[in-house]
Amino acid sequence: MRDGLLDPRAVLLHESAPDRAAAIRRCGRALVEVRAVAEPYVEAMLERERTISTYVGEGVAIPHGTNASKEDIKRDAICVVRFPGGVDWDGERVTLCVGIAAKDDGHVPLLAALAEILLDPDRARALREATEVSQVMKELAA
Repeated sequence: MRDGLLDPRAVLLHESAPDRAAAIRRCGRALVEVRAVAEPYVEAMLERERTISTYVGEGVAIPHGTNASKEDIKRDAICVVRFPGGVDWDGERVTLCVGIAAKDDGHVPLLAALAEILLDPDRARALREATEVSQVMKELAA
């Protein structure tokens, strides 16, 4: 995955959320905190989720904003937010959210790179079970 996409400060491994919306807000806040997006992007992530679920399987969701929210993106970035207790995602249990902010078509290679990782059971498990930021950074840099 491209260097500079994942700020170590956007890797949060011990979070909890009462529901899907709170989990998405936490992802959005992580992107705001590393100055990748402006505040309105968080609402756009929730709007996207109302349109179509970002659950991708294996306990992973990839929340991201709507096309209309591109102007709120300052730079391409991802965040990795782990919810060890799980979050109900419309009947599925999500323990890992990878939030995406990408200008233009930047989300396409990002999603492809993430899919490659998540389709590898060992790498996906390593991400879901990571307890150290360095583990996540290493896995996503591979």
